[in-house]
Amino acid sequence: MTSRRQLLKSAVLGGGAGVLAATAMGSLGPEAAFGAAAPDIQPGAPDPNFAEGRIRSIKDNTMFVLGSNMVFHRIRVVDGTSLWKLGPVAFDAARPGDGLYARGVRMPDGVLAAESVWLNIVNIKGHVRNITSEKLHLDHNGQEILCHQVPGKSVAVYSDAPPSADLSLLRVGQHVQVLGAWRPDTNQVDIATVFSPH
Repeated sequence: MTSRRQLLKSAVLGGGAGVLAATAMGSLGPEAAFGAAAPDIQPGAPDPNFAEGRIRSIKDNTMFVLGSNMVFHRIRVVDGTSLWKLGPVAFDAARPGDGLYARGVRMPDGVLAAESVWLNIVNIKGHVRNITSEKLHLDHNGQEILCHQVPGKSVAVYSDAPPSADLSLLRVGQHVQVLGAWRPDTNQVDIATVFSPH
């Protein structure tokens, strides 16, 4: 079983970590993605320093986010906040409709001062149905996910080899895992990393 820290390390190999609220495609859940919860949090209790959901609006340096559990979050980007959207990005890359995971410090007024924000991250396992020079058609539990290769960003990790920009070794029928950035309200993903066991 992959630890949370190992998963983050793998994400960094592909150019960063990223973010997505729950979708029909599946998501990289908070319990698997963003480090261990603070030791003083009781098992099963929500982590006060973590938030997830979709951005409803943005005002100044604050994102107003509706969580998948219908909890409303105010997430403030501060000096030193790292943001990822298929790679490191500036705050102006965040858009209403983007899914996100954020980790930081909860302030007395309830605002989460973010240390890290991952925009539209997905972690999808499935079988390759078709491959073209720019796209990977993935069967994920019977649903087709169209994964786009992004020049200069997308890499493949074959077995234990170092990351490679060459995705040509992937084969139809092969089981793979794709870490990438969801295109909101579609079944499409931009590839950060494709993990292949062969």
